Amino acid sequence: MNLTRDQLLKIFRKTNALQRGHFELASGQHSGHYFQCAQFLQHPQLAAKVCRELALRFKSKRPTVVIGPAIGGIIVAYEIARALRLRAFYAERVDAEMQLRRGFSVGKHDRAVIVEDVITTGESARKVAEVVEGCGAKVVGIGSVVDRSGGEVKFQKWKYERLLVLDFENFKPHDCPLCKERVPLTHPGGLRRRAVV
Repeated sequence: MNLTRDQLLKIFRKTNALQRGHFELASGQHSGHYFQCAQFLQHPQLAAKVCRELALRFKSKRPTVVIGPAIGGIIVAYEIARALRLRAFYAERVDAEMQLRRGFSVGKHDRAVIVEDVITTGESARKVAEVVEGCGAKVVGIGSVVDRSGGEVKFQKWKYERLLVLDFENFKPHDCPLCKERVPLTHPGGLRRRAVV
C-alpha cells in the first residue's frame, strides 16, 4: 500500500487537519495555513493507516524501539511501533531539555526510530535522537507524517523519512499581508504568545 500525496491531502482536509485562515505560529510568525495533526490523529483507523505507511519505510532498518517527543510524537510512535510490533515510548521536555522518564530506557543493543507528527525545524527530534544516542543506543532514522519545512529540514547524522512535504509561506507580523487585510488572527493550540515589553 502506497498512499499518494493526493490521498494524504484528502485525508488531512477531510479531518480538518489541514486548515486555512490566519494563524500565529509558535515561532511568532504568521501563516495562512496551519497543520493540526491532532485533528487527524483522533481517528484511530486513519491514524493506523497513515502511520503504517511511515512504518514500512523503517522496516528494513530492523529497529527495536520507536520513540516520539511528547506530545506530538506520542500517538505516531505508538501506531508505528504497533505496525512493526515493537516497543513504543516517548521523551519529555524538562527544563527545556528532552529526557526519557517513567522508566523508559534504551541500551547499546537498541536500534531506535525517532518519529513526530509534524516537523518544522527538526529540533525536538534532533534532541530526542541525541538523548537516545547518549544512552548508548543507535538511531536508525527519523520520521514524520508531515514535513512543514518545505523540504528544508536536514539531519546530518540520520536518514529522514516523511510522508508529505508542505511548503507554507510564513510572514513576520509586520510584513503579514493577512494582517494588512484585517483577517482575524487565530492562535492554534489555544496559546497566545506574550508580548515582549
